[in-house]
Amino acid sequence: MCFCYILYSPSSNKFYTGITQESVEERLVKHNTKAYGNHRFTAMVSDWELYLCIKAESISHARKMEVFIKRMKSQVFIRKLKDVPENLQFLINKAKT
Repeated sequence: MCFCYILYSPSSNKFYTGITQESVEERLVKHNTKAYGNHRFTAMVSDWELYLCIKAESISHARKMEVFIKRMKSQVFIRKLKDVPENLQFLINKAKT
């Protein structure tokens, strides 16, 4: 299984977007325990929570969704992905092309 996931940190009011082929729950634990090193973006806090998990058809599909979300550079866009199902479906379909 491949996923594009978005984490949210309440203490920093920041989002983090990533992809994985492993369990999203395992990735969340690794981000919160700084398993990827202290120099990574997610190492600045340890209260990350899963905000949104999007199932992808392949790792390349997940990567395209991740890149699209990051290029938007918008918390509003990310929040609308969760709140407006049509926006999420648009992202999924856009990343297929």
